[in-house]
Amino acid sequence: MSDRKVRVGLVGYGFAGRIFHAPLIRAVEGLDLVAVTSSDAFKVRADMPDVAVHATMDTMLAEIDLVVVATPNDTHAPLARAALAAGKHVVIDKPFALDVAESRALIGAAEEKGLLLSVFHNRRWDSDYLSVKKAIEAGAIGRVAHFESRFERFHPEVRDRWRERGTLGSGLWFDLGPHLVDQALQLFGLPDRVFADIANLRDGALTDDWAHAVLHYPGLRVVIQCGLLCAGGTQRFIIHGTGGSLLKTAADVQEAQLRNGLHPGEGGWGQDPDALIRFDAFGERHTTPAVSGDQRQFYAGIAKTLLHGAAFNVRPIECLAVMAVIEAGFTSAREARAVELPLTALERASW
Repeated sequence: MSDRKVRVGLVGYGFAGRIFHAPLIRAVEGLDLVAVTSSDAFKVRADMPDVAVHATMDTMLAEIDLVVVATPNDTHAPLARAALAAGKHVVIDKPFALDVAESRALIGAAEEKGLLLSVFHNRRWDSDYLSVKKAIEAGAIGRVAHFESRFERFHPEVRDRWRERGTLGSGLWFDLGPHLVDQALQLFGLPDRVFADIANLRDGALTDDWAHAVLHYPGLRVVIQCGLLCAGGTQRFIIHGTGGSLLKTAADVQEAQLRNGLHPGEGGWGQDPDALIRFDAFGERHTTPAVSGDQRQFYAGIAKTLLHGAAFNVRPIECLAVMAVIEAGFTSAREARAVELPLTALERASW
C-alpha cells in the first residue's frame, strides 16, 4: 500500500464521527476519507461534499482499506467483526467492545487475517496528559505515590441520547472511563486490583453518570473519577510523589477547538494556556508551560503502519487491558470488593 493513500470509510456520523474522526482523518497525510455510512446524508454532504455517503457499511467496503467504527457502543463488535471478515483494517472508537470476551474475539479475528485492529485512544495526545507524563518521566516529584485523574463536566439534565438511555453499552464508565484508564495504564502498567463505585446520581438518570475507581499498585494508588455534576472547582490531575506534587487544572483544548470548527493543524491547534504547577519538597510553587497536544498523531500512526509497515503504539493488547479494567470496575461496583483484572497469564505477559 506504500504507493498510494489509505482509503478510509467512516461508519457513523454522530458526535464522535463528525467532531473527532472526520476532521482528524482529513488532516493526516496518507489518509483519504472517501466514504461515510450515515442515515443523514444531508449532514455529511453539507460538511464534506466530496465524500460518498452510504446507508450501510456493506455497500462501501469495496472502495476502502480501513474501516473506522464510530457508532453506539453495542454495535462496535458486530461492525468490526464484519469489517475484519471482509479483509479490512479496523479502528474502533472507545470502548473496544462491551466486555473482555468480545474484545478477545476481535483480536483473534484480526490476527487470523493479518489485519490492523486498534481503538481510538486519542487522549494519549492531550496536552494535559502529555504535560504530567513529561514531568513524571523527568523525575520532577520523585516516585509517584498518588495519581488522581478526572473528567468531570456539568450536564445536570438527562438528555435523550443513546449514551444516557440505559441501553447496553451506555453510561459514563463506558464513555469516559476508557480514556482515563488508558492514560493510567500507559504511565504505570497493569494494576493488581480495581476497586470501583459506579452510580446514577442525577434526577431521572437511566444509566451511570458518576464513577470513582481506585487502581491498586504496589506503593501507588491511581484514582480515576468522572461525573456530570461538576460545574467547576476541580483539577484535571493531582499527583503526589516522594519529592513533591503536580497539579494540572484545565483540560486539553482540542475537543473544544473541534467543536468550534477549528481544523486540526490551524493556528493555535492543541496549544494549552494552562501551565503545569509543581510544588517541590519545600512547598515552593513552580510553573511549567503545558506541552501542546495533537490528536492527529493517532491517525498519523495508522498511516505510517499501513503505508510503511511501522509498528503502531496503540496495540490490541493495550486496548484489551483497558477493557479488562472497565469490566473489573463494573464487577467491583456490583460486588463491593476489589477485583483482579480478567486477563490470562499470557495476556499479562504480552503487555
